[in-house]
Amino acid sequence: MDGDLQSRLAVLAEGAKYDVSCASSGSQRGRKGRLGSPFPAGVCHTWTDDGRCVSLLKLLLTNDCVYDCAYCVNRRSNDVPRASFTPREVAEITTAFYKRNYIEGLFLSSAVRRSPDDTMTELIRTAALLRREFGFGGYLHVKVIPGASPELVELLGRLADRVSVNIELPTPRSLALLAPQKSVGSIFTPMRYVSGRIAERASERRLARRAPPFAPAGQSTQLIVGATPEPDLDLLRLSEGLYGRLGLKRVYYSAYVPVNESPNLPALTAVPPLLREHRLYQADWLLRFYGFRADEIVDERHPNLEERLDPKSAWALRHIDLFPVDPNRADYEMLLRIPGIGVTSAKRILTARRVRRLDRDNLRRLGVTMKRAQHFLRFDGGGAGSGRVASLEGLRAILEGRRPSSQLWLPFPEGADFSQDRQDRR
Repeated sequence: MDGDLQSRLAVLAEGAKYDVSCASSGSQRGRKGRLGSPFPAGVCHTWTDDGRCVSLLKLLLTNDCVYDCAYCVNRRSNDVPRASFTPREVAEITTAFYKRNYIEGLFLSSAVRRSPDDTMTELIRTAALLRREFGFGGYLHVKVIPGASPELVELLGRLADRVSVNIELPTPRSLALLAPQKSVGSIFTPMRYVSGRIAERASERRLARRAPPFAPAGQSTQLIVGATPEPDLDLLRLSEGLYGRLGLKRVYYSAYVPVNESPNLPALTAVPPLLREHRLYQADWLLRFYGFRADEIVDERHPNLEERLDPKSAWALRHIDLFPVDPNRADYEMLLRIPGIGVTSAKRILTARRVRRLDRDNLRRLGVTMKRAQHFLRFDGGGAGSGRVASLEGLRAILEGRRPSSQLWLPFPEGADFSQDRQDRR
């Protein structure tokens, strides 16, 4: 690789690092005789704890942008090194990296050069070169540029495994303040189009399995956390709507990293809210797999997630009157709401209890995290499984990883009721 190509690669890889919505799953595009093949559970073999894929080549086609979004490092007014690739250069780099086993696929985005349609055309040319000329059957995730025409979105969806349109800012007010050249319509129109086409193609493939796919790994989006004052409630309500109405595969949350000075943004010395990002991912998991609603996780009185406590444990403490629960009798939905019990262990409990009554040791072998769950369980109609915590404050201290005071570390009376303690704390 020559020096010029290396320098441009460094610039455009650096410019792409702020986009976190690049995990992959659900594609089966690869065929015999083609280069690369994603497997159904995801093209990459290594994942981070929050599900992000770590072996995609992540690039911008260009960082030369006509927009001047206040939060973006690549905005027009910033004095940063600019670089661009041609579609053929990206195709050649991707193929070379794949053959050397450096990557499992490509995540391709771009700044808006000249216009959304012009940029989309270049992205489509890149994808078409990879698929048709280079025979690349590996995973391909390409960004849809807000404001692009439906015809171009259609072409891209036929070539890519996953597409995504980044919302970035959760409310129209924040979008108008920090990214006035974008609009809510330019973002959600292509998202709705992609959602509709995915549903159509899924229906077609049920009738004819050889029907061509359209973004078979679905679509995702990204929300920036901490650049604007919206509470977690607003972000989770938006995510809930995206999952329910548009069928998105993932919503990614990106802690805002201060890169530009602006009166409407946190100071350059501000620390990225990484813990808040982590809690949002935990809450997002509850929305997707545990049957929670956004208004259950946070509400108008408490619109932000607790930093010292995971969202599920926080919900359990707010609804302590529902506990303790007998795991031998509780239904699946209730099992999922017990801290320390996940989707897999809840299903195992339902299966195992058909043949025997379960005790603490049984639950531990089934994968239950008894360190947390014991405080919310009872067995054989008796008291709570922990037998030790005497107050809601003591239980909170334990769940937060703090050592309760000696006054709170008392024998747990049989059938203890925390409901009055809960009311006193309101």
